[in-house]
Amino acid sequence: MPSLKALRNRIASVKATQKITKAMQMVAAAKLRRAQGAAEAARPYAERMGRVLGNIALGMKDSPEAPKLLIGTGKNQVHLLVVCTAERGLCGPFNSAIVRLAREKAGALEADGKQVKFLCVGRKGFEQLRRQFEKQIVETIDLRAARVLGYEHAEGIGKKVIALFNESAFDVATLFYSRFKSVIAQVPTAQQMIPASFPVGESGLGQAIYEYEPDEEEILADLLPRNISTQIFRALLENAASEQGARMSAMDSATRNAGEMIKKQTLKYNRTRQAMITKELIEIISGAEAL
Repeated sequence: MPSLKALRNRIASVKATQKITKAMQMVAAAKLRRAQGAAEAARPYAERMGRVLGNIALGMKDSPEAPKLLIGTGKNQVHLLVVCTAERGLCGPFNSAIVRLAREKAGALEADGKQVKFLCVGRKGFEQLRRQFEKQIVETIDLRAARVLGYEHAEGIGKKVIALFNESAFDVATLFYSRFKSVIAQVPTAQQMIPASFPVGESGLGQAIYEYEPDEEEILADLLPRNISTQIFRALLENAASEQGARMSAMDSATRNAGEMIKKQTLKYNRTRQAMITKELIEIISGAEAL
């Protein structure tokens, strides 16, 4: 049976942990509102750009002058998986869910005889993926120095991806991130970036025939690289909101669990204390009767 001092120390330790988890929950709740607003504000722009590019791409996919970012290399052998995760932990299954989706994709590709490479955005994704795919990670991008995520961070990542594509380092690039749905629901998502893929229903702006100035090739040459950076920026913003929502939920659960542990340890402390008092009383009474 632990001593009273050990039980007091354990209770004090759990109370200190509870204060930390409660503070982290409040900080995550404060950050969530701003992150959620940024993620929701980025969605219309990214979706509209997808519709515009989809409309232009309809008549260009069969053209010999179509950009390679649109039609790809013509091969499907080497895949680059761009895995975006958080830089910090204590956010429940947020990072694990994204990495799990990327691992499943990598496993399916390797089973088909494809070659897989990884570009990790975020330290937590790298730490999990290197256990199994260390030799296949081409680069890790650390965003811990960025207090506020900006488009310039996504643009830098996009340029790295395009540079690797121009070097023929891969044929297909897929982006992995967590789409923010609510505080308790974040959806791991895989989105193909290269060759450009537009969801069904986003490929047209109506049945009218459009004429473009400048021509389609020039527009796509400018917008396709920008669209890659836009997709990455949207993924980073969605991740930021999802991370805070997941951390808020995880810290709320941790705070409640700490409260339950404190109740159990306090009850155990009181019972141990009462048992010791009872034992001392019995010893005193026994000694008095003996005299």
